[in-house]
Amino acid sequence: MIELAGVTRSYETGAGTVTALADVDLHVDAGEFVVVLGPSGSGKTTLLNIIGALDTPTSGTARVADHDLVGASRADLFRYRRETVTFVFQTFNLFPGLTALENVRFGADVAGVADAAAVAHDVLGRVGLADREDHFPAMLSGGEQQRVAIARALATGNDVLLADEPTGELDFRTGVAILELLEEQATDGRAVVVVTHNREISRAADRVVELSGGRVIADGPPEGGRRPTSELHW
Repeated sequence: MIELAGVTRSYETGAGTVTALADVDLHVDAGEFVVVLGPSGSGKTTLLNIIGALDTPTSGTARVADHDLVGASRADLFRYRRETVTFVFQTFNLFPGLTALENVRFGADVAGVADAAAVAHDVLGRVGLADREDHFPAMLSGGEQQRVAIARALATGNDVLLADEPTGELDFRTGVAILELLEEQATDGRAVVVVTHNREISRAADRVVELSGGRVIADGPPEGGRRPTSELHW
């Protein structure tokens, strides 16, 4: 589903060249739940942005669900972002003038989901916000806004789900519930990639890819084997 080979991303700054990613190889299958682990500045978000076609490699190749992200036209990339990949952003990116239900339905509508209203209602219930459907983002806590953003991503049904620190604003119990939802997406056949600095979260993954200084320093199953979310603690 996801295939990156020799991906490098460099930026020119007043102080010189900054390399966010250096010669990164990454393969993610459909139905796989992968956690990309690393500290701030390790290149996690840049990697996610390249998979999501929000950024372009300086060199290397990137193919996702048979889409060539390096050679694609702007129109092709637009369709890819609408129909193939879905983001859960760390900053939520909710529309302030839409209710929670309308924000989620927007994601489903853009992806062309049939019966978008019913799907939006269902996923809001699954993230524990059935009683907040008519609330605007300003009326919700940070954790509730994050759950709306996650519900909007789930409502698209797209084949690739990318999440940037999806539990960062959530209490432990809600965070575990969200991880369980993400695991369900992989079980349903989607490729799920979560980036985080929280090593505990990586214990629930099929694979853990560790980044440091823009390079992959480890790629394999969690240390000690995959654990159920019920055994996580942070």
